[in-house]
Amino acid sequence: MKKVTGIRFRNAGKAYYFDPAGFELKRNDHVIVETVRGLSFGTVAMEPYEVDESKIKAPLLPIERIATEEDEIRNAENRQKEKTAFATAARKIADRGLDMNLVSTEYTFDGAKIIFYFTADQRVDFRELVRDLASIFRARIELRQIGVRDETRMKGGLGVCGRPVCCASYMDDFAPVSVRMAKEQNLSLNPTKISGLCGRLMCCLKYEEEAYAELRSTMPDVGDFVTTEKGERGKVASVDLIRQTARILIERGEEKEMEEYKASELRFTKKAPKNTKKQKNERADRRPSEERPQNNPGD
Repeated sequence: MKKVTGIRFRNAGKAYYFDPAGFELKRNDHVIVETVRGLSFGTVAMEPYEVDESKIKAPLLPIERIATEEDEIRNAENRQKEKTAFATAARKIADRGLDMNLVSTEYTFDGAKIIFYFTADQRVDFRELVRDLASIFRARIELRQIGVRDETRMKGGLGVCGRPVCCASYMDDFAPVSVRMAKEQNLSLNPTKISGLCGRLMCCLKYEEEAYAELRSTMPDVGDFVTTEKGERGKVASVDLIRQTARILIERGEEKEMEEYKASELRFTKKAPKNTKKQKNERADRRPSEERPQNNPGD
C-alpha cells in the first residue's frame, strides 16, 4: 500500500496522484507540486489515503510545499495574465482568418509556458500563430485542440435541470454514453431533449443507468403477460419504472379493461439486472477527452 493525495489543477477535471511527502493536507488546501510542465499550483481534491501500488502507473512526484501567501499572489497574477493572453490570441486568430474557436488560456505557475485550448471542426495549421504569440509573450506556446465536452467543462453553465453541469462541478472524467441508455430510461429520443450544452448526450444518462437497470429488473416489459393477485391474466400495456406500476390490459369475457397495478401485485418472471460492465465496449456518443487519467499531468 502507498499513501497518496489527489491534486486537481482546475475547478473540475481529473485529480492526479501525488506523494503527500509528510505534509498534513486537508481538502481545498493549495499546494505547489512538480509536474512535467514544471512547478504548478494545485488544489487538494482528496486528503492523503492509502491505495494499492498496482493502481499507480508511474513514480509518484512529491508535494513541494503548501502554498504560501506569495504563491497565492503569483497564482492570482497568472489568472489576470490569462485574460490578457486570451484577448490577444483571439485577435491574432481573427487577423489570420483561422477556422478555430479559442476556449481557454492557461499559464504555468512559473509563467514560462502558456497553453491555449481551442476547438475546431478539422485540423488547423497554426504554426504562424504560434510564432506570433511567442514573439509577443516571450514564453513557450502550446496550442491544444479539445473536444466539445471539454469545452463545456471549462466554460461551465446550467443544465436543463437548472443545476451547474456535472462535468464542471464534480466529474473527474467523461464516461461513455449511448442512445440505448435513453431508451432503457423511457426517455424521448428527440436529440434536443437528451442532449446537454455541449450538443452530445447528457452525462446523467450514464449516472442514472444503474438505478434504472435495477428498477427494470423488478418490472415486467411492455408486451409481457402477467397474472394479478386475483388470478387474472393480462398483457402489459405500459410501465412506470419510478412509481413501480404497470397498466395491464385484461380480457373479461367480450370486454377488455385497462387497470393499473403495483409490481408487487403481479406475478411474472423477473429479469436479472443487466451487466453494465459489458456496456463499456459500446461506441460512446462523445469525442474522447483530451485529459486522460495519469499520474503526472502534462504527459
